[in-house]
Amino acid sequence: MTERARVDVDKLKAILTALQGTDVTRLTWVSGQETLDVRLGHPPVAAPAVHAVPMAAPLPAVQGAPAAAPPPAPAAAPAPAAPAGARAGDDQKTFTVNSPFVGTFYRSASPDSAPFVDVGQTVKKGQVLCIVEAMKLMNEIEAEQPGRLQEVLVQNGSPVEYGEPLFRFEPVQ
Repeated sequence: MTERARVDVDKLKAILTALQGTDVTRLTWVSGQETLDVRLGHPPVAAPAVHAVPMAAPLPAVQGAPAAAPPPAPAAAPAPAAPAGARAGDDQKTFTVNSPFVGTFYRSASPDSAPFVDVGQTVKKGQVLCIVEAMKLMNEIEAEQPGRLQEVLVQNGSPVEYGEPLFRFEPVQ
């Protein structure tokens, strides 16, 4: 190991100790021939930009011009997410349980286990419905009110967004 590659570990520990509890995220320190560049924490992750592009109305056909293929049907825009336990409509008398996290949806505790809840099953308040894995943490999602499961809205192992409906229930007393 050359003289230049040696690090004074005690100095480094003192610098890191001094930075603990501060808002400093980057420090460049130069002392003679030595240069130390320290970055603390992880750089912030930029959120992907979402741009809405309005669909133009189809142009009227010109007589004598060859017929153009009709434009593809616009993809259905996702409905705004309702809060957990929100009614899906008075005519349906149902409510949804929505994801409180961005993560991965799992219907059971392990691939070999039975699902926590199946269609037609009645659940009690506080009963575990599924797991949403977020940042390597397994978060159990519980029923906020009793109900009979009408529909599972997400496939097992699929990514889910914050507020995305996971289950549709019919209320029970």
